Amino acid sequence: MQALDWLPGWIAGSALAMALKGSATLYLFVNAAHILSIGMLFGAILALDLRLLGLARPVPLAAVAPYLSRIAATGLALAIATGLCLFSVRPAEYAANPAFLAKLSLIALGLVNVAVVHCGSGWKTVLEGGAPGPMLRLGATASLLVWIAAVVAGRWIGFL
Repeated sequence: MQALDWLPGWIAGSALAMALKGSATLYLFVNAAHILSIGMLFGAILALDLRLLGLARPVPLAAVAPYLSRIAATGLALAIATGLCLFSVRPAEYAANPAFLAKLSLIALGLVNVAVVHCGSGWKTVLEGGAPGPMLRLGATASLLVWIAAVVAGRWIGFL
């Protein structure tokens, strides 16, 4: 672990971190972009998972599933990019924050769930116009719970 002791200081001293620390306006916009990207990610996940669980049956899954998955992926990419920017301002503090570590763990768990769901035969069935099976519904339930927990953990960061 001592081999990486220099990393938080290097990140905190980077040009990006210095720019964010030096400009309340820039930090405000990056923070707002992070919140909006989380909204984009979670909104798409919520709509897709609820549809997989049987809500809004008139909406064809084969049409909305790929679209909502791409929206969620875009939101995730933006959330990661903006999150890394915010992390750069106080890397040592965030790395020691249990809520931050919980958030990262939950995001990793959510991504594993996405991979399992998207690689499974149930997802292929839905994309071909079939109904979601029990395993896909279980994946949707797990997704909802994990991503809600990640959002809660993210909010919890500021309270520790």
